[in-house]
Order: sequence, then structure tokens, then C-alpha cells
Amino acid sequence: MKEKTSEYSNNFIYNIVKEDLKKNKFLSLRTRFPPEPNGYLHIGHAKSICLNFELANLHNGDCNLRFDDTNPSKEKIKYINSIKNDIKWLGYQWNKEIFYSSKYFLKLYQYAKELIKKNLAYVDQLTKEQIREYRGTLISPGKNSPYRNRNIKENLELFKKMKEGYFNEGEMCLRAKINMSSPYIVMRDPVLYRIIYTKHHQTKNQWCIYPMYDFAHCISDSIEGITHSFCTLEFQDNKRLYNWILENTSVSHYPKQYEFSRLNLKHSILSKRKIKTLIERKIINNWDDPRIQTISGLRRKGYTPSSIREFCKKIGVTKQNNLIEFSMLEYCIRNELNAKAIRTMAVLDPIKLYLYNIDDNYQEIFTVPNHPKKPELGTHEVIFTNTIYIEREDFKEKHEKNYKRLKIGTEIRLRYAYIIKAERIEKDIYGNIIQIICFCDLKTLGKKPTNRKNPAVIHWISIKNSYASEFRLYEKLFNIDNPEQEKNFLLFLNPKSIIIKNGFIEKKISEKIQQKINNIKTKNKNLFFQFERVGYFCVDLVDSKKDKLIFNRTVSLRDTWNKKKN
Repeated sequence: MKEKTSEYSNNFIYNIVKEDLKKNKFLSLRTRFPPEPNGYLHIGHAKSICLNFELANLHNGDCNLRFDDTNPSKEKIKYINSIKNDIKWLGYQWNKEIFYSSKYFLKLYQYAKELIKKNLAYVDQLTKEQIREYRGTLISPGKNSPYRNRNIKENLELFKKMKEGYFNEGEMCLRAKINMSSPYIVMRDPVLYRIIYTKHHQTKNQWCIYPMYDFAHCISDSIEGITHSFCTLEFQDNKRLYNWILENTSVSHYPKQYEFSRLNLKHSILSKRKIKTLIERKIINNWDDPRIQTISGLRRKGYTPSSIREFCKKIGVTKQNNLIEFSMLEYCIRNELNAKAIRTMAVLDPIKLYLYNIDDNYQEIFTVPNHPKKPELGTHEVIFTNTIYIEREDFKEKHEKNYKRLKIGTEIRLRYAYIIKAERIEKDIYGNIIQIICFCDLKTLGKKPTNRKNPAVIHWISIKNSYASEFRLYEKLFNIDNPEQEKNFLLFLNPKSIIIKNGFIEKKISEKIQQKINNIKTKNKNLFFQFERVGYFCVDLVDSKKDKLIFNRTVSLRDTWNKKKN
């Protein structure tokens, strides 16, 4: 059989898997993506999803979706549903049914009892704060709990009482008996079980003791026959505990853990705990806010599955931690939308322009391409009349010498239409410009001006062809490169992370959008546009209504963020 290849064929993890299969260490590859259902997935999870599913596909193996649901106080069904939806949206399908660590609770309980019987686990009565204090620091060893030397029989009885609900939360816990002087803090008698009186979304009220993530994770991998357990570098020390648990219980299968660098993205927060803080403080609206890099937020902003997969391929899989430029993510979606987004005109900050030498009843229709390089994408009609909207920034009463757009006494070409010349302005009693009065040269349609310089081009919309819309312009949420490192990360918020404009799109385009939004078959499929000279936008499918369209800017036409910094 010819070996499958892809961008995922060129990294150290692929080489490990290939070598293991070559040596017949495993009959077939089985990976897993094991999220905790305590929040929405983000772009860092997308990197792990792509790695695990792509490797399984390359080697004709399987990838399990398993929810490591060991803490019911932080887990919700809505998180499970969003995670399933995100994985499918990214283009992947998990192996068979969905797996849950909670399905193994009885087996996990029995393995915990096995450790007690081997005198490798004990029931502790220290509080959470005392356990932290006894654990020591990176430069000083820990000290033994006064309960560490309970006999096996007493530990078994207390553990059973924990399971039966005899104790309050925090009153008792089960700890592994390893080494309180270990140079690795994770090995200083880690907690294996704690008491939580919260209804579990899968097991309901069947249990009141729950395994810690580290204990459940490795045994769940073993039960499912996972061959390669991939995780990020911050779990490198946890590998010692992962292996210790497997080696000291009677599991029949030994998965191997391998670490790779996590995704760190500039100007972004990926911590679920910190994202929850942003939501609770009402700094962002929800998990799908387009200003954060959750998969649902990126989807709502207009990112596509293929652009995210392409980004994950470009950044690669290594063991070196680094901070990825946000512009790389933007490049991937800009490159894709440049090839497929429909071109149309939109005016986000309108000012009225009146062509005095054209009759009020005059109307002309231009047929314009939907894409300048792709005739197969078709055309649409643009209506031209004597009263139009242009962008406010495309006219300056007071301007610098090198200002190239419309000003009194200069000419400009209207996109797809005529050359016009600004002659005067009208203002209200407060000094605000009401409209710009211009002359329209009706001999210049599709022609270069005779004996005149070829003027700059601006976009426009006829008032008779305008449909009022809202435009949301997004910038980075944080003003510093790495807010994740800051304890007081809220101090570095960008106050202009969202700017809302109320302007117009072409009415004929709005009618087509409304038809697609109302069509059940396409209502969940986003619509992408390049608003000429403005940027790439998509319809906000969450907030748009029948009588009001809202557009999210996916990405600018160029990398403006790095230019602003420099």
C-alpha cells in the first residue's frame, strides 16, 4: 500500500509513530482527543485536533473523542455539544461512539482500591491549603502528611465511606503514596480522588467521589487501547505520574505519552479560566465573541475550517515553545477569501454626494463582476443615480498636500462609473457637512480622461440602491504580545477592540443574502464578501435579523496590525 503523505508527515511525532508501527509495537494506531467539557474549544485545541485526527487518517488508524469528565462542578452539557459541533465543523469524524471517562468510574474506583491494597495510596484529612503547604516548593522538599501511615484496612474503610457520602467536601481525599522529597512536585503524593456533591451530567447522583484528571486520564487511555497519547509540554512532568499509575495498577495496555509545544498566539487569551473572567466581567459577550480565538468565535468572525487547518499545518508540530504572529492566522483566511469572496460595495461611514448635472429621475444600471479574476462566479447589477453615498474619509474639506482622494476642485473616479469633480459643500447650522456637490463627466464611462491625469478610484452606493446595515470592525482584544503571561491581564485590554459602524450595502445584494439566510438548507452556512477597499466580511448569523443585516469584518485587505505597531 502506498504511504499517505501530508504536511503532517514532516514532524517528530509522525516519525515516532512511523517507527513504532515499523517495529510492530502496535498493530494499528489509535489516538484520541480528550477535552474536559468545562468550556469551548479554542485555536490551541484545533492544533491538537488536527494532529490527532490527521495522524490517524495517515496511518489508517482511529481517533477517539473522549470527554475527560471528572469534575461535575465545572462541566456542562452545552460544552459537550459545542465541542462535538466544532470537531465536525473542522472536518473530522471520531471513531465509533463518543467515549467518557465517567463510563469507567467503577473501574477507576477499583484501581484506586488496588493502590490502597498495595500500600501505594492513603486517605488524607489535610485541607487543600495544608496539602499545598506540606507539598513544599521547587527548592525545598515536602513533608509527609500525619495521615500517610494509616494501615491498609483503615484506608479501605475510609475510602469506602468517602464513596458512600459519610464526609463533607474537602474533609477527606485519596492521595498516592510516592515521594514527598521528589524533585518533581507532581510526584509528591498527588491527590487521586476528592469528594464533590454535584450532579454529574452523565452519571447523575451515582457518585460523590471523583478521580482527579491525572488518575483518570492515563487509565482511560489504557482501557480504550490508545497507542500514542499526545499532549502539550506543560504536561511533561505529569508523564512521570502517568507512567507510575499504569505501572502500579493491573492495567493490561500501556500507552506512550509524547509532548509537543502548545499554541501561543500573540495578543490572545486561550485560557478557559481567563475567557470565563472576560465573559463574567461583560468585556466580551460569550464564548463565540469574534474577538476571542475560540473555534466558535473564529467561525462567527468568518474563519473557515480549511483556513484553520491550513494555519495548524503552517505552524507545525515541534518541541519548541514560541509566540505565533497573529498575522499568520489572518494570512490563511485572507488568502482563501481572496480566491472565493464575492466583491461588492459597501459604505460604512456614509456622507451624501449630489451630482448636480444629472436629472433627479435619471437611473443607469451597470453590470459588474462578482470577482475580477473568476467569471464563473457571475455578475450583479449596480444602480447609478445622481445622489449617492461615499465613505466620509474619501472627502476632506481640510486636507494634507498629498491627500489623493476627493477634495474641492479635484477629480475622482467612481468605481465602475464616471469621473466626478467636487465643486462645493453644503453644511448644516452646526457646521457639519450635509452633502458634497459635484459635477459628473458623462463622457468618461470606461474611458481614460482626455488630457487629464487618471484619478484615484473610490467606491459608492446609490441612495436608491442602499440597504441600511451594521458593520462590526474587530481589532486585537489586547494591546500587548502575550497577555497570557500577565497576572493582571485585564489591564492590557484594547478599548477599541470593536468599532461599530452604521452604513449601507447594495440593496440587490441584501435581497440575495436574506433569501439565503431564510433558506433552511443554507441558514447555517456563512456568506463571505469582499467589500471593495474596506475588507473581507461575513454575515453575523447570530445577531442578524430579517429586517437588519449585521456584518463582521473577518480580516482587513492587508496586514494593517503590524504596520500600526511599526
